[in-house]
Amino acid sequence: MISITSKSRYAVVAMAELARSGENPVPVKELAERRDIPDQFLEQLFSTLRRAGLLTSHRGSKGGYTLARPAGEITVLEVVQALDGKVGQEADEAGGIWADGVAALRKVFRETTIADIEARESEEAAARMYFI
Repeated sequence: MISITSKSRYAVVAMAELARSGENPVPVKELAERRDIPDQFLEQLFSTLRRAGLLTSHRGSKGGYTLARPAGEITVLEVVQALDGKVGQEADEAGGIWADGVAALRKVFRETTIADIEARESEEAAARMYFI
């Protein structure tokens, strides 16, 4: 009933990587290597996200992609719906607990930004580091 594909998961983590890179354009190939995502697949996702107004592409030798808006203004829900369509539309039609579950998921995705994902990943990376 809830169809969120791996496209959305890959796009969200790649966009968190863009947020980490700041305002400097990052080539798709570099992002793909950092996140272990096939670069042609990521290019397709980014093309869709660019058309949706979530990314900006930059041409030239120092080209690549940047976020179209600050990371704190781009929600996970926007990314997912740009790639997978409206989240849980079938559940809305089914009603009851299915609609409640989708509403909860949408709420979490709507309240979580790319900046939140980047911060969470940074915290998790720091927690995995230990010193001797």
